[in-house]
Amino acid sequence: MDKRIRNRLWIIVGLVGLSVGSLVPRNTKQRVIDRETGRMKDTTVRRLPINLGLDLQGGIHLALEVDQSKGPVPDCADAIQRAEKVVRTRIDEFGTTEPVVQIQGRCRLIVELAGEKDPARAKSIVQRTAFLEFRITDMKGLFKDALPQIDAGLRKAGVKARGANAPSAVAQLFGGDTTKAARDSAAEANTPGVLSSLLFQGQLPGEFLVPEEQWPLVDSLMNRPDVTSLIPRGMELRWGAQSESRGARAYRALYAVEARPIITGEELVKASARRDPVTNGSVVTFQLSHRGARKFSDETARHIGDYMAIILDGRVQGQPPVIRSQIGANGQIELGSKPLQEASDLALVLRAGALPAPLTIVDERAISATLGADSIHDAVIAGVVGVVLVIVIMVGYYRMSGALAVAALTLYCLFTLAGLAMFGFTLTLPGLAGFVLSIGIAVDANVLIFERIREELVHGKSLRLAVDDGFLHAMNAIVDSNVSTILTALILYAVGTGPVQGFAITLIIGIVASMISAIFVVKTLFLMWLNRRPDMVTLSI
Repeated sequence: MDKRIRNRLWIIVGLVGLSVGSLVPRNTKQRVIDRETGRMKDTTVRRLPINLGLDLQGGIHLALEVDQSKGPVPDCADAIQRAEKVVRTRIDEFGTTEPVVQIQGRCRLIVELAGEKDPARAKSIVQRTAFLEFRITDMKGLFKDALPQIDAGLRKAGVKARGANAPSAVAQLFGGDTTKAARDSAAEANTPGVLSSLLFQGQLPGEFLVPEEQWPLVDSLMNRPDVTSLIPRGMELRWGAQSESRGARAYRALYAVEARPIITGEELVKASARRDPVTNGSVVTFQLSHRGARKFSDETARHIGDYMAIILDGRVQGQPPVIRSQIGANGQIELGSKPLQEASDLALVLRAGALPAPLTIVDERAISATLGADSIHDAVIAGVVGVVLVIVIMVGYYRMSGALAVAALTLYCLFTLAGLAMFGFTLTLPGLAGFVLSIGIAVDANVLIFERIREELVHGKSLRLAVDDGFLHAMNAIVDSNVSTILTALILYAVGTGPVQGFAITLIIGIVASMISAIFVVKTLFLMWLNRRPDMVTLSI
């Protein structure tokens, strides 16, 4: 065999071996959250060589924007850019394979999670603000002392008192003197308070209880401008995270806390979830940075004996604990009977950091795995039909030369899929369309070459010379057309989003693979054919 042909064959064998190796499924290690312990762990995952996109294996698509309903955000573009980093960190720890987190336009964030089977949990992790604060409760009773003035302001505004009979119920709840409670209730009826008739002093300083059915009313009263202006300076009101049962009734806790937090979650460096061995409740343990630990230690030393509310996203988590001694770098958030999975998710978002602004979902699409399987089935049928038509046309029109092009087309498919696997690109439904389209581009180069060889034969050249000149003179047209298509695909990739980018990437890889198969592989097959038939005087083209 000619040395030139032998070297070409070795290159082709090497490319085939490399491609086959990249398409073999492999085991990879991935850090995920252990649902039993709530801690991060390394797990071995059997991964397919090519990642399937959202439209092929199902999942969820979310479009998020800055929530302006809770206050104007002056620069939404900056907020989205900072939110993108936080959301990406959360999703990476969430354990989803090949997630898409990207900014669309100026103020929109796109999140795509392929294969995700729990959309509600994913949305909660993406949207949760996760702003953590530690505040001292109203130890001096400033808000309680201001209630008469607030009631007077509400009466002046025409708001009537409600719930005059509730104090006796609360007295019974805490085991107090019901007779005295009845006298207090009668006195209250003579001089009714508006807000104070709905708030009942809890067991802790700064804690008030509101019947669950009345807390929306209290919340609306608290947000009135004439009420907020009368709240003592340096004090704020925060609701408890969930209702709690006291006796036969459900109550929502309201806490008066200092406006200045003693520390925030910005100083948090670690967080993990676990079960409390004593109470069997869910607990999130955390660790602060060196600077945060020093500040936390100094502040808690000044407030020994005071109650400290742990506030997450504006809600007090559990009952505020009393500070019995100086607290250093480590602490914990008790979640009570909540599932360990919820504690694990909270630890995840705390580790990733707080969002710079709340996000709201403006577009949500869920794609089932069944729809993805149907998409793959339809795409395979389209691809098979396209390939069969190409084979029939090429072999029917160019005879033996067309058969050589079809043989090279098999290697083209292998090279394209291997390129997607090697570079870790995700195959989407538009990507499959790009793959089928590039099949036509692959044989298009052979059409140019074969027609050029025909022209050389018409001019009376020998078979070997006509083949060499045909490949040489067709090269300019092939390169021009393919380079212009690659440039167009690069523009699509730069300005497009997920599906468009998938189409562009597959098209680019397909064009590169087609140039290798149509030019290098087909010419090698021609040289082998001519080398085996040195006495051939005409070409089946």
